[in-house]
Amino acid sequence: MAMLLLLFVLILLTQPPRSLGTEMNTYAGKTLTTTACTLVMCSPAENGLPGRDGRDGREGPRGEKGDPGSPGAIGPMGLPGPVGLIGPKGDSGSAGEPGPKGDAGRPGPPGPAGVPGPAGREGPKGMQGNVGPQGKPGAKGEAGPKGEVGAPGMQGSAGTRGPTGPKGETGAPGERGAPGNVGVAGPAGAAGPQGPLGARGPPGLKGDRGAPGDKGAKGESGLPDVTALRRQVEALQGQVQRLQGSFSHYKKAELFPDGRSVGDKIFKTAGFEKAFQDAQKICTQAGGQLPSPRSAAENEAVSQLIIAQNRGAAFLSITDSKTEGKFTYPSGEPLVYSNWAPGEPNNDRGDEDCVEIFTNGKWNDKSCAESRLVICEF
Repeated sequence: MAMLLLLFVLILLTQPPRSLGTEMNTYAGKTLTTTACTLVMCSPAENGLPGRDGRDGREGPRGEKGDPGSPGAIGPMGLPGPVGLIGPKGDSGSAGEPGPKGDAGRPGPPGPAGVPGPAGREGPKGMQGNVGPQGKPGAKGEAGPKGEVGAPGMQGSAGTRGPTGPKGETGAPGERGAPGNVGVAGPAGAAGPQGPLGARGPPGLKGDRGAPGDKGAKGESGLPDVTALRRQVEALQGQVQRLQGSFSHYKKAELFPDGRSVGDKIFKTAGFEKAFQDAQKICTQAGGQLPSPRSAAENEAVSQLIIAQNRGAAFLSITDSKTEGKFTYPSGEPLVYSNWAPGEPNNDRGDEDCVEIFTNGKWNDKSCAESRLVICEF
C-alpha cells in the first residue's frame, strides 16, 4: 500500500504543475469556461527532509489542450445591433405563375368624353327600315346650282291655231299661162228611160231682130270693175304661191328624222357629220340653211338636238371668212345674239373661220375643214 502511494506521488511530480484557475474552451462556436484543479495528494513523510516551496521551481511545459467541456446554458439575448447598409438590388426572379383572377371591381365614374376619332369606312347598306311618320316640312333650302341639260323630251302635241296674221302685200302678177288644149268629146251615152213630166220649159228661140230703135245715152265704162277683179285674182294667186312654198318648205324639212321648233323656226338634223361646206350645201338643197340662233331659246333647241344625237358639236351658219374677227350671218348681217365659251373666239393657229356649238350651248370658233353634226334651219 505504501508503495502504491509513493508511485502515484512520483507520477504526479513528473507532470507539469497545474494551478487552479479557469480554462477557456471553444465548443460549437461558443466560448466555454472550465475550471481545472491540480490534484495533490499528500502523504506523511517518512523519515524525509522537509520539501522546499515549489514556487521557486521553473515553470513546466504547457500541457496539451484538454477536451472541450459540455456546453453551458444559453445566455440571455443581447440588444439588437444597428441596422446595416442596404445591399445592392438583387436580380429579378423568374416570373411566377399567374394567380387566380380576382373579383371584378365596382365600375368607376365615367371619364371625360374623348376626342372624336376619324370617320370609319362606310359599312354595308342595311336593310330598309319601316317607314316612319311623316315629319314636319323643313325650311326651304337655298337654290342649288343649275343642273346639266337633261335629255330631250318627247315632241309635244300641236298647239292651238294662232290668230290669222295681217294680210300681206299683193305680189307682182305672174305671167299668163298658155291656153290648154281642147278636150276630145266623149262618145254619146245610151238614151235613158223617159222621165216624169217636167216643169215649165225655158222661153223659146229668139225671134227675128226688130227695127233699130233710137240711140240711147252713153253708159259708164266697166273697166274699173275688171281691174279690181284682176287685182283680187293676182292677190289670191300670190297667196297660193306662198302657201305652196311653205308646204314645200315643210315637206322638205320632214325629210329629216329629228327636229325642234322655236317660234316660226324649225331645226332638223339628219344625224350624220359633214364638213362646213358640205353641211351648208345639204341644208341649201333642202330649202334651209345652217342654224343661225338669234335667241337663247333657239340656241337651246340646237344644243338639244346635239344631245339627242349623242354628238359633241354641230356647225352654225356664222363665219368670219370675209373679215377676220367679225362674225356675221350668211346674209352679212352682224350678230344679234352670241354665246361664246370663255376665251373664245381665239382663231387658234389662224385657221378658225367657222363656229361650232357644244351640248352646253357654248360657241367656239373652229376650222371649217372639221366634220360636225349637220343641223338645218327652216
